[in-house]
Amino acid sequence: MKKTIFSLIILSFLFGIGAKAQDRAITPTETFMFAERDTCNLFLDYYRPETGVTAKPTIVFAFGGGFINGSKDDAFYLKWFKELVDRGYTVVSIDYRLGLKDQKKIRKTSIKPVEKAIKLATEDMISALAFLDANAEELGIDPTRIVLSGSSAGAITALQTEFEIYNRTPLASELRPDFTLGGVMAFAGAVFSRKGSLSYKERPCPTQMYHGVNDKLVEYDQIRFFNIGLYGSSRIAQRMNKFGYNYQCFRYLGYGHEISSIMDRTVDRQVDFLENCVVKGQKKVIDINIDDPTIEHWKDLTVKDLTK
Repeated sequence: MKKTIFSLIILSFLFGIGAKAQDRAITPTETFMFAERDTCNLFLDYYRPETGVTAKPTIVFAFGGGFINGSKDDAFYLKWFKELVDRGYTVVSIDYRLGLKDQKKIRKTSIKPVEKAIKLATEDMISALAFLDANAEELGIDPTRIVLSGSSAGAITALQTEFEIYNRTPLASELRPDFTLGGVMAFAGAVFSRKGSLSYKERPCPTQMYHGVNDKLVEYDQIRFFNIGLYGSSRIAQRMNKFGYNYQCFRYLGYGHEISSIMDRTVDRQVDFLENCVVKGQKKVIDINIDDPTIEHWKDLTVKDLTK
């Protein structure tokens, strides 16, 4: 491999969402501040179903944008939020710190800023989980059925949070020691590790992943240099299959980073996962290739697009 891991990792964290925003479809029931940081306060938007308190899972979502931009209330996501809320699910869309926002130029050896960006976002998602766990009764949330989700950088954040929780790392120490997730739904995500082969000390929660096999922005398989690795959906699925974990991986043939934006096109698959794997606790492993010519192709992005 001629390119170094550092060069390829940077390719994995370019601009996330590129589709046109849609009209606002839903507004938050309420907005809460869940963390105070040195640089900013962090808020979450809470979308509650009309049915009120529900035993259905709560989806905690992190937006995409390459750790450079994006927002929790981007109109692009709202149609999907509404579909979930209309089906009785609570949706929580969170802020997180954009660790690459002030990076003037991303170089091939910029591994430390990228790693820091992932860590900041993950720390913020964990703080959001701690807030929801502490206020679950008031918010009508079942803390055992919280499902993380995200697009692109947000999908990395969701999968990384799962990784930290089920390895009981210091980053997850803000949560109670027995805290577990109901599940994860990731749209073009990956996990970063400095500990060699991807592994979990405890059995991870049910995990559903969507990824384009030609994704050049967030690694689909893996990039590894000694013990440093970026593990995409394909490699995560391989490891989960090896150890008999409960996972689903939808591999989109002929597509790249477009798959980070298909949340509202795959609601039925999500609901099947939520109802069977999360609520009923069933093991339902799905690992398939999908050829769907109806999905619009995006123009391939390059490193230059990140630094414009």
